[in-house]
Amino acid sequence: MKIEQGYTKAQMTWLMMLRLFIGWHFMYEGLVKIMNPKWTSLPYLLDSKGPAASFFIKLTQDDSLMTTINFLNEWALLLIGLGLTLGCLYRLSSVGGMILLALYTLSHPSFVGASYMMPFEGSYLWIDKNLVEFAALGLMCVFPTSQIIGFDRVLGRVCPILHKLKFI
Repeated sequence: MKIEQGYTKAQMTWLMMLRLFIGWHFMYEGLVKIMNPKWTSLPYLLDSKGPAASFFIKLTQDDSLMTTINFLNEWALLLIGLGLTLGCLYRLSSVGGMILLALYTLSHPSFVGASYMMPFEGSYLWIDKNLVEFAALGLMCVFPTSQIIGFDRVLGRVCPILHKLKFI
């Protein structure tokens, strides 16, 4: 049995589960950071060892810039998570998540032998959880579900420009 967009029930179920799991992960990470007034990305940025390490370390030298970076990271995580979970501005949320994950990977690539201050959540030569989640978000961009189950179904009708801008 097929659903709209040509997805079978099994395809739709697994795409929705992937969307909800990644959405929850982003939302949770954002909430944890927002609710902890002492959280800062400073140690993470100072510990950068990737190809753009000097860029990330340089960001830490300006206190007002760090305040902005912390705010943007916290709220981007939360809003991306909400967008994915609710199917609201889904493509924008997916691409936003991919950008964040790319930045995290540039800062802390999973190179063999790289040693970081914080424990690394699994590295498989060059692939880590950030790259897996990055690929999953890319997959979700080309197999959208939010116009079937999500707020984008209504948003697309109310505000068709969102389709043209590729936000949904």
